[in-house]
Amino acid sequence: MASLQNSPTIHRTLFLNSFLHKHGTFHSCSRDGISFIVKAAQLPPATSTGSLSQDRSGRREVIAIGTIAPLVFLLNQNSYSFAAESKKGFLSVSDNKDGYSFLYPFGWQEVVIEGQDKVFKDVIEPLESVSVNLVPTGKQDIRDFGPPEQVAETLIKKVLAPSNQKTKLISATEHDIEGRAYYRFEFIAQAQNYTRHALSTISIGNGKFYTLTTGANERRWEKMKDRLQTVIESFKISNA
Repeated sequence: MASLQNSPTIHRTLFLNSFLHKHGTFHSCSRDGISFIVKAAQLPPATSTGSLSQDRSGRREVIAIGTIAPLVFLLNQNSYSFAAESKKGFLSVSDNKDGYSFLYPFGWQEVVIEGQDKVFKDVIEPLESVSVNLVPTGKQDIRDFGPPEQVAETLIKKVLAPSNQKTKLISATEHDIEGRAYYRFEFIAQAQNYTRHALSTISIGNGKFYTLTTGANERRWEKMKDRLQTVIESFKISNA
């Protein structure tokens, strides 16, 4: 067990009250320090003797697939399932219980963080992560909360970044995917010793308000932005 202090993926574990309380649908809290447990790595199928080098030359050790892969299928099989690699460099995860799916970069590890439904992160670059949050709502459409820019600004300041960080919304757009409205937005959160460049997507379905956020250290943004964009664009809500 380790302690993850001031992680940009957790703060704001659903401190949505200030934004959504007036709608009478959200009750939540935030924490500055949350414990987490690293789960077994999620790896694509391989032979028992095969091994796979991580994509960062000189920075990752070779992982013995035959030792780790069987553990993948022991993790919460009833709640969600991991599919085979569906796009080069990515793995997919589908949560059948809560009704959503998305892709994440190969090599990221799953961690358990209180208040988050699902989190995957890079153990070498901790600011590179993706997290999924969901809370009940009586609303049927994300547009009921306002236009993309307004909703994004509020979520960034109240939920997605600590109050002591300077934030800047870069863009916010609306997308229709199979008849469901999604908001996607890009923003920067500047702390004292780092700046995180992030992407989020939000939507409503199955009586829940879904938030998926991914990002990276600003110094690695140019290298990571295409992969993070793939994560955001892959997020999809299904009927639970």
